[in-house]
Amino acid sequence: MIGALDYMRELNTASVMLRLVLAVLFGGVIGLERGRKRRAAGLRTYMLVCLGAALTVLLSMYEYYMVTHPWAELAAEIGIRTDVSRFGAQVINGIGFLGAGTIIVTGRQEVKGMTTAAGLWASACTGLAIGAGFYECVFLAFLLISIVIRVLPQVETYIVENARNMNIYVEFESLDDVGDIISRIKSQDVQIYDVEIDHGREEKLRNPSAVFSIRLNHKQMHTQVLAAISELESVRTIDEI
Repeated sequence: MIGALDYMRELNTASVMLRLVLAVLFGGVIGLERGRKRRAAGLRTYMLVCLGAALTVLLSMYEYYMVTHPWAELAAEIGIRTDVSRFGAQVINGIGFLGAGTIIVTGRQEVKGMTTAAGLWASACTGLAIGAGFYECVFLAFLLISIVIRVLPQVETYIVENARNMNIYVEFESLDDVGDIISRIKSQDVQIYDVEIDHGREEKLRNPSAVFSIRLNHKQMHTQVLAAISELESVRTIDEI
């Protein structure tokens, strides 16, 4: 272990700030690649999840320290003989079910609500820290969560719009048209690396559809590819997701 970092491994204000900031930065770096590939869990989702996880560990360390030092006499008096961090663990497990309820898959095979669920989980972790009186950690965590939710959507939108990966939802008349659509996409000098086809349902009069995952050779080709596909007579609906 690096001895020079021993101070930052202790539970102090500087260490708490460093850990939370690193969680946001490293989580964002991991999520950046997912965002460029237009996946459901992107930049902000990874940031919030990594921040919540770091906050949970810091809270457990804080509770252990308080029970064994400032609160030691009170803990002995009331007979606390269990790991206090387990109380928070039950809340975190429970909030997972609530967060799962915010995630939906649309008819266009697009996942919605991932960032909302991550924000809900991070908010629950912040609430636990508030309840424990871990104020040094709470204010910084609140600031970072607010920045991720309020400021970074514009950054994430810019990254997605200029990414070289795009997902295109297309509805067409019949499955025989898939070959024509693929040929038209390839004619735009792009690469198709995944295709998800929905055969549709006759009882609901739904047209068959497909989601094409495409790798662009140039950043500003999104509109060009969409326009080329929409020129086909068999295409009923087209949208970038």
